[in-house]
Amino acid sequence: MKGFILSVRKVKSEDSIAMVLTSKDVRTYYRFFGARHSILQLGNLVDFEVEGEDGRFLPRLRSLSHIGFPWLFDKNRLLVWHNFIKLFEPHLKDTEEIESFYYDLLLGAAKKWGKQNPKRIVCESYIQLLAYEGRVHDEENCYICETLIMEQMSLMQAYIPAHPECLYSASLPKEKIATFFKTQKTLHLEDQEVAYLFDIVMKGL
Repeated sequence: MKGFILSVRKVKSEDSIAMVLTSKDVRTYYRFFGARHSILQLGNLVDFEVEGEDGRFLPRLRSLSHIGFPWLFDKNRLLVWHNFIKLFEPHLKDTEEIESFYYDLLLGAAKKWGKQNPKRIVCESYIQLLAYEGRVHDEENCYICETLIMEQMSLMQAYIPAHPECLYSASLPKEKIATFFKTQKTLHLEDQEVAYLFDIVMKGL
């Protein structure tokens, strides 16, 4: 079974508890001597087996192997990856069985991570996630004052639109945001505009 490690926390002296996202579920596992193993790290894609699924205690991870990507040795890319993937634990913590969307989203992002700007990948992945969950707010009225937004638009968490003056925030051209919502691509956006969208994602999924 393959999955992404969404979180790891130490228990006792050298044991660990890990939350793992697979293509079919999000589950918490126990790993004896997990603190000794570099494989059991946030964001890693691992192949593993499970034992002890008797319901009396946490199932246990065993036979762990790491499925690596070339960009893992790039500290800057790895840092952005960690910041992105740790957002999924609070977002999925009350979920058990799920469709493969989330796993496929992270796998697709990981495969592109070394070839493209990671912040662009995060923004494109996030708008896909919002679309999948039915949370794209593509209306033209401000969420705060409920009046029409004209040329410039600011975005709240979850990419909810608002007037810049209502949010006391920087903004992007309304047409650019509309294109981003429609195409789920950032090709038409400048790097500083992508950075603006990225910072919103980092506030939480």
